[in-house]
Amino acid sequence: MITLRQAALEELADVKALLWNHGPNEWNYLTEEGVDAEFSLIEHGTAVAMVAVDSLGAGSNQIIGFAVLIDGAVSPDYLTKYSALNELCFIGDVVVSSAYSGQGIATKLLECCIEKSKEKRATVVLIERHEENLASAGMMRKAGFKVVETFYDPTKRSAGSRKTSILECRVG
Repeated sequence: MITLRQAALEELADVKALLWNHGPNEWNYLTEEGVDAEFSLIEHGTAVAMVAVDSLGAGSNQIIGFAVLIDGAVSPDYLTKYSALNELCFIGDVVVSSAYSGQGIATKLLECCIEKSKEKRATVVLIERHEENLASAGMMRKAGFKVVETFYDPTKRSAGSRKTSILECRVG
């Protein structure tokens, strides 16, 4: 059985290991510095990691997916183009173990982040992806996100079109 909940601080090492084991691919922009900064936000209470836990599988109570919801106040400054930082939340990394892909877990994690953003009084949740990442496009669409802009982003994107899409979900 898969359950969703907020990660405890003592679980962050497992969450980070899941990210490095299942997150890197041609579409994702992962740097050690960026990952450490994101997890530091969680440790300082300005972001939360929502996790998917398999309580019935071989590794009972194993974290098999996560999504990071970042408070607007500490979100990247470039997001002010889309909303005031005090009105938004930003979803950073979203990763599901490859053994569980295709089961809708990532979409459920996004929906969980959207609900959590309401507690933070956000009116919009933003997320980004590589323009051509079809798996991410599907999960984001199913969770209610819509593309607001796509732009050339060669610093962050090395594959395909090298474009980033910014998506939003209105929650207020």
